[in-house]
Amino acid sequence: MDKLLIAGGTRLDGEIVISGAKNAALPILAATLLADEPVLIGNLPHLRDITTTVGLLRRMGVAVTMHEPMRLEIDPTTIDDLVAPYDLVRTMRASILVLGPLLGRHGSADVSLPGGCAIGARPVDLHIQGMRAMGADIDLTDGYIRARASRLHGARIVLDKVTVTGTENLLMAAVLADGVTTIENAAREPEVVDLANFLNSLGARIRGAGTSRIEIEGVERLHGGEYDVMPDRIEAGTYLAAAAATRGRVRAKRVSPGDLDAVLAKFAEAGAHIDTGDDWIEVDMRTRRPQAVRITTAPFPGFPTDMQAQFVAINAVAEGVGVITETIFENRFQHVLEMQRMGARIRLEGNTAVSEGVEQLQAAPVMATDLRASASLVLAALVADGDTMVDRIYHIDRGYECIEEKLAQLGASIRRIPG
Repeated sequence: MDKLLIAGGTRLDGEIVISGAKNAALPILAATLLADEPVLIGNLPHLRDITTTVGLLRRMGVAVTMHEPMRLEIDPTTIDDLVAPYDLVRTMRASILVLGPLLGRHGSADVSLPGGCAIGARPVDLHIQGMRAMGADIDLTDGYIRARASRLHGARIVLDKVTVTGTENLLMAAVLADGVTTIENAAREPEVVDLANFLNSLGARIRGAGTSRIEIEGVERLHGGEYDVMPDRIEAGTYLAAAAATRGRVRAKRVSPGDLDAVLAKFAEAGAHIDTGDDWIEVDMRTRRPQAVRITTAPFPGFPTDMQAQFVAINAVAEGVGVITETIFENRFQHVLEMQRMGARIRLEGNTAVSEGVEQLQAAPVMATDLRASASLVLAALVADGDTMVDRIYHIDRGYECIEEKLAQLGASIRRIPG
């Protein structure tokens, strides 16, 4: 099992290019199942979750051809199996996203229930309720969601809570349905907008993506096309957080600054100088120690839960007392225990982490528990005195493309130790 060895104490400085967004690429890859012609998807990040999704498509008989690094041609017309088996779904919960496209295009889907998750429960009942409202017959048997429908019909679906994957799954199911489907209390994340833009480029009729009310007018078919995935706002935010934590300067290129407004506001509150262009963001802490910040996570356009752990790392070495409250997932502070091993003064009070910043952390062997927790431990290692070994980094490889190479470009002393 690979590890990362990081020598702390270096002020990061430089520029990096941000990869395509994993959280947009996964639903877009699933959505290719709705087309009746080949689709070319570009700007895909080279990540384990992308590889897993491609493997799932191929398992179902879909022809996938690589044209150049991470630019894939997907021909869904060759599909011959409408099952997403447990051995693949258990490794990546986003596999549930094939449910809507399979049901909407083929009228049948057998998708394994995802099982447990390290950061808390992510129930799929809202997906199922929405598809039943559209006329699907769904049974939960033998650990599988078994869904059938001759053709889905339009419906008004009011989500009890904001759910990104639920919104995406229902949106995809509705694209080929008979009539108009309205999703109320829909997720507003940029990745949902990217999915809708992709589907519209193939002939779908989706309005309102990016608002809490999405309207989908069903069409008879989707044709082929080409599409480039949006940049990864969480990857960008993570490297900018590394600049803030190390009192350095990082310019993230090929990004959409408007997608990070809530995060940039907290960098400014921490004392960083922020500069932006059409497709770049620069965070410059100008060698100053960051100031502790107060954060409450919320659905977009609020502060993203996927940036919470990175700001816990910043608060750990900031001046003052920082307070971060997690409202999205109930078990997303596992990184705190590892940071405490590095000398961080953080106490947990329910779903809130209260940090009393220290001048510098101390190196210690740490273990990653989930994707964003892994990133936060890398940030903590960058500001620690000594050499830190971060174990179980397969979590990082799920969401960060070549993280050691990109950090090295910024001046970090980091190397991968093969397991």
